[in-house]
Amino acid sequence: MESSSEVITMMHGSGGSATDKLIEEIFEKEFRNDILSSMEDAALVDVGAIGKIAMTTDSFVVDPIFFKGGDIGRLCICGTVNDLLMRGAKAKYITCGFILEEGLKIDTLKKVVASMAACAREAGVEIVAGDTKVVNGKGGMYINTAGVGIFDTELNICASNAQLGDSVLITGNIGDHHAAILSDRMGIENDIESDNAPLCDIVGNLLNEGLNIHVLRDVTRGGLATILAELSQASKVNIELEEEKIPVSPTVKSFAGLLGLDPLYMGNEGKAVVFLPEDEADRALEIIRKSKYGEKAQLIGKVVEKDETGKLLMRTSIGTKRQLQRLVGEGLPRIC
Repeated sequence: MESSSEVITMMHGSGGSATDKLIEEIFEKEFRNDILSSMEDAALVDVGAIGKIAMTTDSFVVDPIFFKGGDIGRLCICGTVNDLLMRGAKAKYITCGFILEEGLKIDTLKKVVASMAACAREAGVEIVAGDTKVVNGKGGMYINTAGVGIFDTELNICASNAQLGDSVLITGNIGDHHAAILSDRMGIENDIESDNAPLCDIVGNLLNEGLNIHVLRDVTRGGLATILAELSQASKVNIELEEEKIPVSPTVKSFAGLLGLDPLYMGNEGKAVVFLPEDEADRALEIIRKSKYGEKAQLIGKVVEKDETGKLLMRTSIGTKRQLQRLVGEGLPRIC
């Protein structure tokens, strides 16, 4: 019998340490190059006289296809657009590949495609190419996307650019998407909706106002703690969070408490963290809160020291400190 170490398990799709190991030991090992090895959400590539463009790709397998506040169609546009935005690029074009299982209702496909089109219009992107395959199955669907964006900023916005003294902002409440998906799967009635959203207004306004952004990262699989732990290690800095400042809606907090979940490790699909100099934090918060989807933005921490190992620390509500690690284990599979 094969051991679990010899086969793919759901842990490998969690966005946590198992995912990192899979990428490093298989994909990066064979595909390694300077662009790929930077491990950013989107790659910046030089196309000669035109300059640099941003490119990204993603696949969406969320279960269920429709959930409170969104669906797989809206989700795939948001996810692709946001990955481009996190490098400071303006999203322009998207391609989409559909893998449709036999038995999928045509009306379901129509609704998903209409949702994609509406979200693309909201985000200001065009869907310019696609592909469709039909396979045996039970009526499900999966979508793969690729995105291209224009990169015209001189800022070095990347995971390894957090600076000593930087303030750390988050654009809104955490855990909503994770809680919405889990509620649907468990048949729990509540008013929690997914936060899936394109963050073009937030990022565009920050860039247009000339803020000196060092890091942008959308908070998806693995949750806030996993993303910030990755950033602390990539930038070789220690980040300190203030527990009482981390925004979680009362409903999500109650839901997480009931099920023994930690909102810090619950996934989102419409939130980002922003690192920038401390003296620009108040202005950035004001800009984000006036932007679409940013009204609940908060200052949640700062970069406190340089450290080759890179640690994520949290000052708790009772005044103690504890170190936060990346997500270990399965988490909630197929949330995107």
